[in-house]
Amino acid sequence: MAAMNQNETTAARDTREDFLRLYRRHELALRAFVRACLPRAADVEEVLQEVSLVAWKKFATLEDSTRFARWACLIARYEMLKFRRAKARDRLVLDEDIVDRLAEEGMEEAPLRRQQLEALEHCLEKLPRDRRDLAIAAYAPETSIRGLAARLGRSEGSLYQLLARIRQELLRCVQRALARGGGQL
Repeated sequence: MAAMNQNETTAARDTREDFLRLYRRHELALRAFVRACLPRAADVEEVLQEVSLVAWKKFATLEDSTRFARWACLIARYEMLKFRRAKARDRLVLDEDIVDRLAEEGMEEAPLRRQQLEALEHCLEKLPRDRRDLAIAAYAPETSIRGLAARLGRSEGSLYQLLARIRQELLRCVQRALARGGGQL
């Protein structure tokens, strides 16, 4: 009896680890997919939380782990529709047909978005630490350029110029990385 409980515990732990590993691997692409369909960051977070819960509960039904991203995007699609219905009075909510089209396009573009995100992460790592920290800080939620400029003792204009140079540098790096082999870094 104890051996059976230990086997069940080991199997449950393995399933949990498999799910977490797959979810973490595809989380950025899933976030990009949901973000393409929802205008507010808070809405994206709310839907992603529901997606992770539903995916966790239904993980045992996934037959092929190589299809996790597509499977999770399908769950996200339904969760976005459910969210949309709940928020139907909000004038910023998109029509269901538009959400469907965006979701379909998002699923088709998911592999490309993943390559782009991987290339961007690689390029961010190549930046000097101060420039990388600045780029990350500038795009953090609830950050204003005015507040960041004041904190750094810079003018807003000089900060905007520096960020524009950093963005251009990152864009060129990402384009080179993608051209080098479809994002293989």
